[in-house]
Amino acid sequence: MDTRNSSVRPPAHARNDRKNHSSRRARGAPHGGGVIHDNSRHTTRFTVIGNHLAQHTELSLLAIGLAVHIQSLPSGAQIDIGTLADRFPEGRTRIAGALRELEAHGYLRRTRVRTEGGRIVTRTVSCNQPGRTGATEEPKPRPRRGTDQQTRRRALPAVPQPAYPAPDLLRTALGVLSGLRREDRRLLLSATDADHLVPGVAAWLERDLGPEAVQRALTTDLPPEPLHRPAALLAHRLAARLPPLPAFRTPDTPAAVRHPLQNCDLCDRAFRGPEPGTCGACAPGR
Repeated sequence: MDTRNSSVRPPAHARNDRKNHSSRRARGAPHGGGVIHDNSRHTTRFTVIGNHLAQHTELSLLAIGLAVHIQSLPSGAQIDIGTLADRFPEGRTRIAGALRELEAHGYLRRTRVRTEGGRIVTRTVSCNQPGRTGATEEPKPRPRRGTDQQTRRRALPAVPQPAYPAPDLLRTALGVLSGLRREDRRLLLSATDADHLVPGVAAWLERDLGPEAVQRALTTDLPPEPLHRPAALLAHRLAARLPPLPAFRTPDTPAAVRHPLQNCDLCDRAFRGPEPGTCGACAPGR
């Protein structure tokens, strides 16, 4: 009975002793290796990266990391080869190769454009989802100091207006403004600023103030720091410190004129009159 029948086909054995079903075994047993994620939710300073990039099967690790870095930058940031080589230790050759990989797979679009100044620059567009259309316009650079947008004049504050802008009054007001720079060199005004301020100074002069008093009111207690807009400061003072109108005064009645004493040519009596002649009693018709 212990004799084995050689004509009977032996039973089939499982391959690899059932080791080929690792997923089934893993369901009931704890992981022996692999990554374990300890995640926390980001609320600030984060970038959303698609798995199509993070787990790309054809891009190199350097290209994937470089794409993540580029997508985390703000619009307008420089991502030329020199800037990236200064930022990372991989060197220009490897970074240039990674940029070509991203361009070949649609994560970067680089074109050569001519600026308004005639220079040829490279415009780079980063695509977080290749194949989808999005904002491809080049970010507008900030205007430099000296351009029309930067040097556009702001309007000066309004100034008081005189009730009777007589030419002599306006000339006196202009003289007051022209003399301010002798009191403080920071109060050098342009012709345009002076034209705006002249009516305000004339309104002060109408209030029984002399030129010296107006000049003292405009130059006393000036701030010690540099004055970037002296005309705006003067306009504010002219409006904020405008003195009240003087009280109305009834004109005085002129005193009676006392003529000198004269001797009458007929009766030799004394009388008062502007010129020698006859008195009232000897006047013709009396």
